Amino acid sequence: MTILRQNLGYLPIVVVSGCSSGIGFCVANGLREIGWRVFATARDEKSVSELMTQGFEALQLDVADSNSIKSCVAEVLARTDGRIDALFNNAGFGVPGAVEDLSRDAMRHQFETNVFGAIELTNAVLPAMRLQGYGTILFNSSVLGFAAMPYRGAYNASKFALEGFVDTLRQELYGTKIDACLIEPGPITSQFRANAAKQFYRWIDIGNSFHTKSYQKMQQRLEKAGPAAPFTLPESAVLDVVKKALTAKKPKIRYRVTTPTKVFWCLKRLLPSRCLDRILLAASGDEPGPSYGRK
Repeated sequence: MTILRQNLGYLPIVVVSGCSSGIGFCVANGLREIGWRVFATARDEKSVSELMTQGFEALQLDVADSNSIKSCVAEVLARTDGRIDALFNNAGFGVPGAVEDLSRDAMRHQFETNVFGAIELTNAVLPAMRLQGYGTILFNSSVLGFAAMPYRGAYNASKFALEGFVDTLRQELYGTKIDACLIEPGPITSQFRANAAKQFYRWIDIGNSFHTKSYQKMQQRLEKAGPAAPFTLPESAVLDVVKKALTAKKPKIRYRVTTPTKVFWCLKRLLPSRCLDRILLAASGDEPGPSYGRK
């Protein structure tokens, strides 16, 4: 349903997670410019302070912390007389590394934010949306939420899991005026690679892995300045589809952003899995194999 309701005499209200930079900041700023009351959230207090200096209603929110989620949502509801029109689950990051090098702690760390945090935050705002009778919940997924690539196993799995949750949630919201939508970006200009590099060095023992040579190649990609992949679009490409979803009479179930996302969506439905594997391996820039393995 259409959220933008100027004729009712109030600004529509949206909560956006992960606004310290990149897509989250761009979306928060873009929605504010078109008349939304935006609650921009970030994990650390320094980022919250920076958002406040730019005029946002900014709140601290670490989606990996249940108490932080409860506190943030309670504060939003207290300031808005109990109303939240929309939620954009954007907070997330990637833990690079081969599946066989991922510890349980690394995988748990990935899922706490990308999956559990997004669902728990959604569950925290749903009672208000049910009471008011409408709402739109957007989830920032990825092309890697349906097309896996090597050395991204934890991130692939988190986005696959997120999409499963959202597909189920959408069915459970059937008959209501609350919409759950997935946004699936491909390569977008952001701090994602820089943040992923930090996670890589934190969790992966590069020198004691079968994949050491592949990791050396991957490090070059993670540390490369500028776009790392063809068809990279600016963060505003995601903002554009967020606007569409929030103003549509009936939002789409999925919004695919960038050419690679649209191409791989079609190829996944047309090609045998092994053929698609080879294409995804080549497209990843991190193709493993005997020539990359440790001798």
